[in-house]
Amino acid sequence: MQREGWPEPGDLVVCTVSQVVDFGAFVTMDEYEGKQGLIHISEVASGWIKYIRDHVREGQKIVCKVLSVDRTRHHIDLSLKDVNEHQRREKIQEWKADQKSGKWLQMAYDGRPEDLKRVADALVSNFNSLYLAFEEAAVVGSNAFKDIGLTEEDVSLLEKLAKENVKIPSVEISGYVDMTSSSPDGIEVIKKALKQAKRIKDKEVTLTVAYVGAPRYRLHVTAPDYKHAESALKKSAQSVIKYMEQHGGEGTFLREA
Repeated sequence: MQREGWPEPGDLVVCTVSQVVDFGAFVTMDEYEGKQGLIHISEVASGWIKYIRDHVREGQKIVCKVLSVDRTRHHIDLSLKDVNEHQRREKIQEWKADQKSGKWLQMAYDGRPEDLKRVADALVSNFNSLYLAFEEAAVVGSNAFKDIGLTEEDVSLLEKLAKENVKIPSVEISGYVDMTSSSPDGIEVIKKALKQAKRIKDKEVTLTVAYVGAPRYRLHVTAPDYKHAESALKKSAQSVIKYMEQHGGEGTFLREA
């Protein structure tokens, strides 16, 4: 789905080269309805360019940086050379994800073009991306769409689409706890200490405990991001060590590299 309006200077945009001339290249902006731009030859590549077609060709899909926007003249200046490979890959990935999200919306609001436009505009306005809106809904549910002007029917439908189509992003980290106890019931103390590790109140975190080999146990955390994961791993290890020390044993934590 294409956006209405204009890009802002500094934005990265996906474009299709429509015409190559001696002084530059004209492009169609894939994300913005009815918008075209110009890449001057000086912005095509660094250094002197002998043959511009060695760098761009008609029909090529490229990522450009917006240099300036003149709405009165309907003119957009773009740069190809200011976009590095990492930015290009990341932007193309985001664009493809938005394309998929647009198709989900089109199917959900089939035969309802006015509602489709209304909902799409609200999501892009508040999240700057259709896919980011669905991703947020997959993580936090209907609260993602609170106070953005959507109806209860919209929210219910969008939440359903998110749960059916979006894989919630996650990270995984691990660490180890070494535990020793000279107490006669040392094995029971260790078992109860490991139970402390699983008492995580964060519903977005999953923790598993695995035996590695005496006296070592592995704590494995899955969470939406590294901040959540590191916090949960640290708290779990601390709770294990605290229990061991309170019951005459010892515990140490080692972070997996």
